[in-house]
Amino acid sequence: MRGRRIPIALPNTGALSRRRHTLYIRSAIIVFILFAFLQFHVINYDSNESGPADTANYSTAAILQMVPPVFHKYLTSKTRNGTQVQNGTHTGPGDSAQRAANISEILRMINRYNELQTILNEDIFGPLQNDSVIIVVQVHKRITYLRHLIVSLAQARDISRTLLVFSHDHFDDDINDLVQSIDFCKVMQIFYPFSIQTHPNEFPGADPGDCPRDIKKEQALLRKCNNALHPDLYGHYREAKFTQTKHHWWWKANRVFDQLETTKYHTGLVVFLEEDHYVAEDFLYILELMQLKSNELCPKCNILSLGTYLKTFNYYTYNKKQQKQLQQQQQLQQQIQRQQQANNGAGANGGQSTTEKYASQSQWGYQVLPTLYSIYQKVEVTPWISSKHNMGMAFNRSTWHEITRCARHFCEYDDYNWDWSLQHVSQQCLKQKLHVMVVKGPRVFHIGECGVHHKKSNCESNQVISKVQQVLRVARRSRQLYPKSISLTVASVIKKTKLRKGNGGWGDQRDHQLCFNMTLIGR
Repeated sequence: MRGRRIPIALPNTGALSRRRHTLYIRSAIIVFILFAFLQFHVINYDSNESGPADTANYSTAAILQMVPPVFHKYLTSKTRNGTQVQNGTHTGPGDSAQRAANISEILRMINRYNELQTILNEDIFGPLQNDSVIIVVQVHKRITYLRHLIVSLAQARDISRTLLVFSHDHFDDDINDLVQSIDFCKVMQIFYPFSIQTHPNEFPGADPGDCPRDIKKEQALLRKCNNALHPDLYGHYREAKFTQTKHHWWWKANRVFDQLETTKYHTGLVVFLEEDHYVAEDFLYILELMQLKSNELCPKCNILSLGTYLKTFNYYTYNKKQQKQLQQQQQLQQQIQRQQQANNGAGANGGQSTTEKYASQSQWGYQVLPTLYSIYQKVEVTPWISSKHNMGMAFNRSTWHEITRCARHFCEYDDYNWDWSLQHVSQQCLKQKLHVMVVKGPRVFHIGECGVHHKKSNCESNQVISKVQQVLRVARRSRQLYPKSISLTVASVIKKTKLRKGNGGWGDQRDHQLCFNMTLIGR
């Protein structure tokens, strides 16, 4: 009798291969998830741990090294007629009598500029298109900051398609020379005609017959000073140096939208900047993305904002902790690459294995995760708040005309700040309150250390400018600029905005009437 044949169990190579294949896949997925987690936290790290590098160099030479040589000409300080630059502002020669003698000439020049409405470089870049971006810069006399703003604008993509309008409330030859040396886009200068410089001893300047700021109303009535009947809500009388900024902002907006010939049919966005701002090279690119997506992401938004007053430097890897995290991230990438090499050919069909695919995806992720997980492609939608969304804001003629219908609310609100006054307009007058789409990763930075509200003993601007330059260099190297698209984040819960009491400084009826008259001029 032939014995039964006992089958010999052979190893199931197919099953082993599948298990090994599954293990590779799981390993790759775990590594990829861990990498993504670290990548997310490298970009969005805890602000309490962040800070500038200990070895930061804030010298003028270091700042120049961050600027392409072709733009150094805008940073070159030149003197003219003995004028000196001090603390980022201009102080001219001569006494008050000499300055007074020049007022009539300055007024003549201002009127001439405003009448001619000359557009520099129009022969090179062509006329303004109706949908082009107009950039309006409010300028006082801090030329150091203005130089760096111009350098940042010069490096912006598509800047040649814009019209750059400088609105001045101080006539200065050096500032004019600087502005008129711009050769990268169309340029126009407009001059606020009711400045303190041109009205030093009369309203809207400081009239000797005006009431002193802190005099009591009873005393003011006995003295019969000009504005005795109209102190502000805190009992103080006007100070010309504070009222000028609100007047200038309102005048320039009226001028650009409703009085210039070149903007008569303009339907595009107008971006509002100030002399101590600094823009990222992709700020126009981001603005266009926001405009294209606004109907989809926020149909009720009527303002786009490119800047915030957050601690923007916390978005970047500066301190040792973040450098260490970056090293860990690079080590993970190297580990993925080694695993890819070790498992090369593991696929049964001779093509790319699943492990290789995950490794390849992880390598791809290393390049684009700064964009996918960074705040740089995020926008937030929220009611417009003056203290948060007044920097690098943009809107079109339709929004402006809604605002001007509320001119009385703007001009009579007892607050010398234009942005608080605009907030009052939104809350008290507009049918559709102002809503803003704001980019979470700022494209407009504030570099001014000194100004109307802040008088530091040291107004050196190099430190902040250098930090902003380094911030943008890191963002550029880590590919956080020029995102392919933008997405909407869930806005933090915003408490219902209370009607705020104004800051005062705007109780004088002469200010009310001057402001309102600017809207009546029209084209």
